[in-house]
Amino acid sequence: MANDLQMSPQLEQIDGEIQDHFRALANGFQKLGKVKDPNRQSKQLEDLTGKMRECKRLIKDFDREVKDEESRNPPEVNKQLNDRKQSLIKELNSYVGLRKTFMSTLGNKRVELFDMGAGGSDPVAEDNVLMASEMSNQELIDAGKKRMDETDQAIERSKQVVEQTIEVGAQTAGTLKGQTEQMGRIVNELDTIHFSIKKASQLVKEIGRQVATDKCIMMFLFLVVCGVIAIIIVKVVNPNNKNIRDIPGLAPPAPASRRLLSRSTMGPLY
Repeated sequence: MANDLQMSPQLEQIDGEIQDHFRALANGFQKLGKVKDPNRQSKQLEDLTGKMRECKRLIKDFDREVKDEESRNPPEVNKQLNDRKQSLIKELNSYVGLRKTFMSTLGNKRVELFDMGAGGSDPVAEDNVLMASEMSNQELIDAGKKRMDETDQAIERSKQVVEQTIEVGAQTAGTLKGQTEQMGRIVNELDTIHFSIKKASQLVKEIGRQVATDKCIMMFLFLVVCGVIAIIIVKVVNPNNKNIRDIPGLAPPAPASRRLLSRSTMGPLY
């Protein structure tokens, strides 16, 4: 579809960079599905997330360029460019959805690593069974009460830790939300500055090319004028030099005095 659009060179360059990142994302997610190590998966997800951030920035540049050219394009071209932008956003969102899926799967794998329940082959469970078989009923009751008290105390401590964690989490969430909003504003401002610098550099290149062209034209005219002046000087100093052609409109007139003298020497005509 992009080949059928009437894009400026700037839009074609941005669109090409986005397509390169999309191809890298497609290959990265395809390879990610074959990785079994959670740590390697996490590292590759970070790399893919960085590529998605770069795609988001490039789509913003694409949108700014479309708006900048909107007044110079016909309505149908503007509609096609806006449709192209929406298509890029939709494709990027599909990769964002893939990232969420892999993040969820990666989280489940990490939970399984720490989910070590006491099964029938657990050495701790076997030790507890052997200990219980050697104890009397009263000892079992006393041990059970002691274990219940320890469990109650552990539950109380856990409740306090949970309450403290919730409080700290709420404070951290509020702080992170403010920092996230601030970082979002900074990223938008940096994207705007980056786009402005690119536009300025393109303008400087255009001015440089025009100045170079004007200098060439002025140098050519200067050489032509110097040549004309040189010919005039030579013709004035040596008017009989036939090797140098007269410049049209600047040829010196034939000397009248010589014609008069030649007539006087020949005498009157009868």
